[in-house]
Amino acid sequence: MYDALYSRQSVERVDSISIESQLEYCKYETRGNPYKEYIDRGYSGKNTNRPAFEEMLEDIKRGKISRVIVYKLDRISRSILDFANMMDIFQKYNVEFVSSTERFDTSTPIGRAMLNICIVFAQLERETIQKRVTDAYYSRCKRGFYMGGRIPYGFAKTETVIDGIKTSMYVPVPEEAEQMRLMYSLYANPENSLGDIVHYFNDHGIKHLRGSMWNTARISDMLRNPVYVRADADVYDFFKSQGANVINPVSDFTGYNACYLYKGTVSKTRKQCDLTDKEIVLAPHEGIVSSRDWIKCRIRCLNNRQSTRTCKPKNSWLVGKVKCGKCGYGLTIAKANTKWHRYFVCATSLATKKAKCQGTGGTVYADVLEEYMLKAIRQRLAEFKILSKQEEHRISPKVNENKIRLAEIDKEIEDLLSKVVGANAVLMEYINKKVEALDAERKRLQKENLSLAYQPDDNSLNIITDHVQKWEETTFEDKQAVVDALIKVITIADGNIEITWNI
Repeated sequence: MYDALYSRQSVERVDSISIESQLEYCKYETRGNPYKEYIDRGYSGKNTNRPAFEEMLEDIKRGKISRVIVYKLDRISRSILDFANMMDIFQKYNVEFVSSTERFDTSTPIGRAMLNICIVFAQLERETIQKRVTDAYYSRCKRGFYMGGRIPYGFAKTETVIDGIKTSMYVPVPEEAEQMRLMYSLYANPENSLGDIVHYFNDHGIKHLRGSMWNTARISDMLRNPVYVRADADVYDFFKSQGANVINPVSDFTGYNACYLYKGTVSKTRKQCDLTDKEIVLAPHEGIVSSRDWIKCRIRCLNNRQSTRTCKPKNSWLVGKVKCGKCGYGLTIAKANTKWHRYFVCATSLATKKAKCQGTGGTVYADVLEEYMLKAIRQRLAEFKILSKQEEHRISPKVNENKIRLAEIDKEIEDLLSKVVGANAVLMEYINKKVEALDAERKRLQKENLSLAYQPDDNSLNIITDHVQKWEETTFEDKQAVVDALIKVITIADGNIEITWNI
């Protein structure tokens, strides 16, 4: 039998003890007895999935080892559970355990108790380090630093400096960026599917410049990625409506920078389709896709998630547009065993399995809401003879500036109203005057934006109008396309319906 000298080093650093130094300490404890070295380089102590460690356990079970010697306790394990299992094996095969820098006698109860105490602190140290690394990661994320990963198609990486710290950022690759703009433009047209885009690229000899083949899964990922969008106030509103945590204020959304999407510290899902509690940060690089095309494509991706093509009888062409006015979550379709076959429920009740959210003020039957919205759409079309189909480059910068101010006004009014409870007469008078002034400014900006908006081509209006006139004959997908073109969001709270139009 011989002594086993075990050493481990996860990462070679100047301030860490090397494998060779660990073994020198362990050799002193052998006192001339025969020994065998077991070395794990590049392995963490958070678990026992290490080749040399597993080999040592096998030799113990074969009766070859009498003692296990390590430089320090955390070299062999930093997990309480793994350490307890390891000690059971040592005791079963009468193997002594020696730490060359920490004196323990495993043959006594107090010695085993001290070992357990030390392993608790070893695990605490590991978890503290993990928390510190995680906090540092998200701190850098919120400042727009490059955090590694695969470079998105359409960009290359270049060095830059942010807040005096060296990092990297993306720069557009002209030919790839043009392909991305074409891709978004095609999918923004509701008549084109992901498969149609693949066929179009192949038929026109548009090759993936990085050697990969175009496929629907890859294109779908690209269409959901905010790293391409020129983020303006509309993009800010979109992320807010989807429950995302937008780090930058709305005033920063000037229509130049793109965005980074991070999981954040609260979100429980890694799915890109679900933006709830995800963190959105403005990136230092320039976006390459207009906000209008990006939002239209992102909404189509959300609709695809609802599997409308395979579950039409259970679904509604309003899904993806209807939000709860109290909690802000989307309303989705459920099926009831009554004459009303479909009704909308708040997504929070489905996600948490708790009682239904009462923010809508009652049951929202899909048939009733669809009938109401169809009438509203017809009235809206009667008011507007021409459907807006403006392009990003034709939008006046003043429009986005006004939208930013409108978002700030809403926040100011919300803050003022939160101070109403417990306010005295003087404060109430001030709040009322301030809210009235802000509301007047809001109406003025909304009117100004309407006058600045460009008018679209007649053909678009004719297509929409034709679909609405023949609504019963219109396909499910075309109904969704009409809603996407006309409506931004439908908010329901306390029985009231508020429609935010795109035109």
